[in-house]
Amino acid sequence: MPHKEGSLEAPTRSALDWRTDAFYDQAAIDRELARVFDLCAGCRRCVSLCGAFPTLFDLVDETDSFEAHDIDKRAYSKVVDQCYLCDLCYMTKCPYVPPHAWGVDFPHLMLRAKAAKYKRGEVALRDKVLSNTDALGRLAGIPVVTQTINAIHRTKTMRGAVESALGVDKEAWLPEFAPRKFRRAAKRSPELPVRDGELTPGKVAIYATCYVNFNEPGIGHDLLALLAHNDIPYVLVASEACCGMPLLEQGDLDGVAAKKDENIPVLAHYAREGYALMAAIPSCVLMYKHELPLMFPEDEDVRAVSAAFWDPFEYFVSRHRDALLKTDFKQALGKVSYHVPCHGRVQNLGRKTFEALSLIPGTEVKVVERCSGHAGTFGVKKEFHRTAMKIGEPVFKAMAEGEPAFIASDCQLAGHHIEQGIDESGLAKAALAHPLTLLRKAYGI
Repeated sequence: MPHKEGSLEAPTRSALDWRTDAFYDQAAIDRELARVFDLCAGCRRCVSLCGAFPTLFDLVDETDSFEAHDIDKRAYSKVVDQCYLCDLCYMTKCPYVPPHAWGVDFPHLMLRAKAAKYKRGEVALRDKVLSNTDALGRLAGIPVVTQTINAIHRTKTMRGAVESALGVDKEAWLPEFAPRKFRRAAKRSPELPVRDGELTPGKVAIYATCYVNFNEPGIGHDLLALLAHNDIPYVLVASEACCGMPLLEQGDLDGVAAKKDENIPVLAHYAREGYALMAAIPSCVLMYKHELPLMFPEDEDVRAVSAAFWDPFEYFVSRHRDALLKTDFKQALGKVSYHVPCHGRVQNLGRKTFEALSLIPGTEVKVVERCSGHAGTFGVKKEFHRTAMKIGEPVFKAMAEGEPAFIASDCQLAGHHIEQGIDESGLAKAALAHPLTLLRKAYGI
């Protein structure tokens, strides 16, 4: 599609040409950074989104000319490091994205710069450790290791040592590891009732995700209980590895490709067997629905998986519209402050979680649509944690307003970050619960 100046069309995106040498050419990257930074400095609409734009504008204002092209190229990395690839500037703010003639794709340019840096080996040990969720999960599967890691998380002295050694902020919330993995304990799909000679339509294949499998398996058990209650047959996919999103955020594109080679053949089998693929973590859904197709546009299996992948509440609302979702709720939830995570917003799903929770009688759902600041591993790093808390301040206040009974986010990492921000700000506390947990609670199952 040709670029159009002043187009009112939805943003379009080109595939990532990441397997060419030109993609990693630092001189070419610097030229594109200079061009895009000039455009951003003249617009400044994205100043409130994250730390990347204020950092850029400060660099511009420190030049003698007040022009972005006069920034010392050695300072470009300060902007790149502040970007955590939430995509909100591209999807919600920037007026110059394709098909506009200027063709600005700020997040993918930041990804290209991160990838070149990673290719040169300029990456901290901490970043490699935090992004290797499979290795961390396997290590934590050893009971004594799990107990030790969790004890370290709870001990200020040990957290200080971890901060010194790895640069993980001692004040940042960190997830504990569950004593029993979700995939080991998951219940099998129950025998389903027959209606007019046929099973209720629809079947689901669950991709557990690293976080649900290793850290909070209760979210996965809640999802299975909801599927069973609604007579939806399910299976857990036969095997799985990390989706690759933590690696993508570091610029490790070869690592992403390796995870894709592990996961896609397995998931494509279920997609072609007519299963709806589902994961309870928005970042994982985003990876399969959007990011991998941009990295592997020619791969038919990737396209099949993308087409079959669903967010849980997207799926439940779709069934409700077909009169297939039960509404036999037994418990009101009262006031719920619900946060829409960035990786949910950029999928253009709409407010599906809000729609589902609003079906519950005696439940008032307030929606907060703004970045919490956590952004995966970004919010736990020593050099960025306070920035992450500052970005989240408006969210903390909005979520606590009105003294809700519950606060919730589809991204449980964001939920914990918000909970910490509310606590540190001295705002009225509310119970943190994943939206799937809340829906299960309302059903009374």
